[in-house]
Amino acid sequence: MRSTRVITDVAEVGPGVDPVPRQASAPGSAAHGVRTRSQHQRRRRIVQAAAALASRGGVEAMQMRTVAERAGVALGTLYRYFPSKMDLVVAVVGEELDLLESSIERRPPQAATPAGRAVDVLMRATRGLMREPELADALIRSLIMAEVDTPFGDRMTGLLLRVAADGLTPELATEEQFALAGSLSSVWVHELLEMLRSRRTYEQIQRRIEIAADRLLAGF
Repeated sequence: MRSTRVITDVAEVGPGVDPVPRQASAPGSAAHGVRTRSQHQRRRRIVQAAAALASRGGVEAMQMRTVAERAGVALGTLYRYFPSKMDLVVAVVGEELDLLESSIERRPPQAATPAGRAVDVLMRATRGLMREPELADALIRSLIMAEVDTPFGDRMTGLLLRVAADGLTPELATEEQFALAGSLSSVWVHELLEMLRSRRTYEQIQRRIEIAADRLLAGF
């Protein structure tokens, strides 16, 4: 739950569960802003705790009770923010994508071609994920097997469109452009898994992605 309400009256709902808000203060109040920041910080602590556990023992280590203990929140609070482990996995992936997008904003790709810029982004993402290979493996596998919609594929596709086609958004891209960028993203995910299985070196992945990008983005 990402409520921005402020607690002014509470009811006890049992041990281990945060009080449930009954009334909200005016949205423009100072207390509202404090509550919003507090919720954001709490959510961030939970996501960071989950990522730290997954980096050492995979998704199996992301037991909800263990995550809550590491984040310093009640188990009931954790479930309010993330109703299931997959919701938590998606949030950790979102955090990684946020970091990648921030990196792209600070240091945009300088290659002269759409394919070159796309390769820059994908190899940057590869380097970032491979700093924590167990976390990368756990997240990628979980997303592939997920039975719920995840933002990973669409966000990577949107990022590739922006860097390859000078700020093109998914809403303005043609169906063909979106499909081609999505295909390149899928190639990258496959190659990343092969690297995590020790079947590819970093150099091999880069060369394969360069070939795929040259072909798929030739018409951009």
